[in-house]
Amino acid sequence: MKKPLLSYFKDFFAFKRVVGEDVQLQGLAKADDLLAHLIAAKKIPGLAISVLKNGESYFQKGYGFADLEKSIAIHPETSVFRIASVSKPIAATALAHMVAEGIIDLDASFYTYVPYYPKKKWDFTIRQLASHTAGIRGYIGKEYALNFPYSIKESITVFKDADLLFKPGTGYHYNSYDWVLISLAMQEASGVLFEEYVSEKVLQPLGLKSTFPSDISGIDTIENQELQLTTFYSKCAIGFKAAIAANNHYKLAGGGYLATATDITKIGQAYLDHKILDFSVLKQFLTSEMLNQNPTYYGLGWQVSEDAKGRPYYGHIGNGVGGYANFFVYPEQKMVFSILVNCTNPTIQKVLDRVVDAILDS
Repeated sequence: MKKPLLSYFKDFFAFKRVVGEDVQLQGLAKADDLLAHLIAAKKIPGLAISVLKNGESYFQKGYGFADLEKSIAIHPETSVFRIASVSKPIAATALAHMVAEGIIDLDASFYTYVPYYPKKKWDFTIRQLASHTAGIRGYIGKEYALNFPYSIKESITVFKDADLLFKPGTGYHYNSYDWVLISLAMQEASGVLFEEYVSEKVLQPLGLKSTFPSDISGIDTIENQELQLTTFYSKCAIGFKAAIAANNHYKLAGGGYLATATDITKIGQAYLDHKILDFSVLKQFLTSEMLNQNPTYYGLGWQVSEDAKGRPYYGHIGNGVGGYANFFVYPEQKMVFSILVNCTNPTIQKVLDRVVDAILDS
C-alpha cells in the first residue's frame, strides 16, 4: 500500500525541522566552546555575550569574572563594561537627531560651530570628522589613557595645535579625537551638554537603563540595584592586573561610555526596527564613505562592511583601557551581536569572528 503523499510532506518537514534544530545547536555549542576556552586558557578575565534574532534573545551568556579576586561572575544583563569605541554609534545616533532637527549641518565647516578652534591649512566639515577623513591626528604616546578630569572643551588642548595629517577628504585616519570635536560642536550648536543630549535623545527613548557616561558616580542610586561594574584589567605575564587609571569623560563620544551587553543589543534592534528617525537621515550614517572610488568601510560613526562570507553588517569594534567590545548588526539575518570583555586589547578578535560566524550559521 502506497504511503499518502501528505505523509511524505509531513515526514520531510519533520526531518527538516530536526536537522535545522541540530544545526542550530551545533552552531551555538561551537560558539559556547570557543568562548569557554578563552576563559579556561586565561586569555580574558570575563566576557558577556548577547545575541538577538528577529528581536528575540537567541544566545546570551556570561563567562569568567567581573572581579577575579571576589569571584563575581559575569552576567550579560547586569555586568557593566567599558565599551570603548562602541560609544561612537551611540554618539552617531545623537548626531543624526541633531541633523534631523536642523541643529547641525553635516557639510558645514566645523568652525561654524567652534570658531575658536585653531585655524588649520585647510577647512574641514562635520561629515569629514564623522567619517575620519578630516585629517585629525590620533593618540600620541599614552594619550589613550589620559587621567585628567577634562571637560570636552578643555580636552582639545591635548591635540588642537597639531597640523592636519592630509587635506580633508583625501585620506582616511581612524581616531577618537574626531568625535571629541563632534561632541564639542554638538554642545556649542545646541547649548546642551553632550551627555545630556545623548541621554534625552538616545538612552531614555531606547530604554538603555544600563548605559552610562564614564562618570558613573550615580550607579548605586539607579533603579536596578543589581548592576555590577566590572573591574578593568590588562594582561600581564602572570595573568591579569588592574588596568591603569584613565578618565574617559572628555571622549564620551569616541570611547567613554559604559554599558551591559544586553543594552548594546537594544541599540542595534532599534535600527533594525526603524525606531530611530527616518531612514533617509540614517542612510548616510550607515553607508561607507568613498575615497578615490574605493570604500573606506566606514560611514559616519559606524563601521560598514561585509564579513568573510560576504554578509553585510554595520557596527563597531572597541578597544580601550580595561575594555574590549564587538557590536554588529546583520540586517539580512535580522541579528544583533554584542560581546563585551573587561580587558585591554586581549587580542582575541579572530576567535570572536569565529563565534559570530558559528552563531550566524546556526
